[in-house]
Amino acid sequence: MDIRKLQRAIVDGLEDVKAQQIAVFNTEHLSSMFERVIIASGTSNRQTKALAASVRDSVKSRGMQVMSTEGEDNGEWIIVDCGAAVAHIMQPAIRDYYHLEEIWGGKTVRMKVGDVNTKLVKASEPAPAPRKTAAAKPAGARTPAPRSAPKPAPKSGAKTAAKTAAKTAATKAGNKSAAYQRVAAKAGARPGARAAAKAPARKAVRPR
Repeated sequence: MDIRKLQRAIVDGLEDVKAQQIAVFNTEHLSSMFERVIIASGTSNRQTKALAASVRDSVKSRGMQVMSTEGEDNGEWIIVDCGAAVAHIMQPAIRDYYHLEEIWGGKTVRMKVGDVNTKLVKASEPAPAPRKTAAAKPAGARTPAPRSAPKPAPKSGAKTAAKTAAKTAATKAGNKSAAYQRVAAKAGARPGARAAAKAPARKAVRPR
């Protein structure tokens, strides 16, 4: 069995339920029964039980075996025995009291840490890049509303207006010419004008 895959499966199971203060120790030089001791904290009985169940599921889903689980009755300290690795899931007060790090903490196994100190990054996932925060706007500043471009007038309306103007101008011109014709006709109908038109032109008299 690859001990690195087993410890990764246990840590991933702890991480999925947000375990706190995950620590992995190499115990090959201290005991022949197991090679790794993994310690993690849960804030309540409910969380420690959920962490133990998540560890079991994670290990079994990768084809590895879970030997036994102890301490689920009260949830203060649960031990998940996975053969070559043992996980101790403890509430903070119990962990501070027994302080297992003094017993098994001779050789710490370094692992990649995620966004928060209590969360580890999975081996198949890259570390997330830091997010850029936008600059804050001053209080009371108003965002100008976007200006909409003026809509062009429809072509059909322009054509109709042009036709109407042309018709109006033609009508006015026709009315003026008709009026002139009427005035000329009335002037020709007067008797004096007719007589003047019929009378012969007088010859000019030269002075003697």
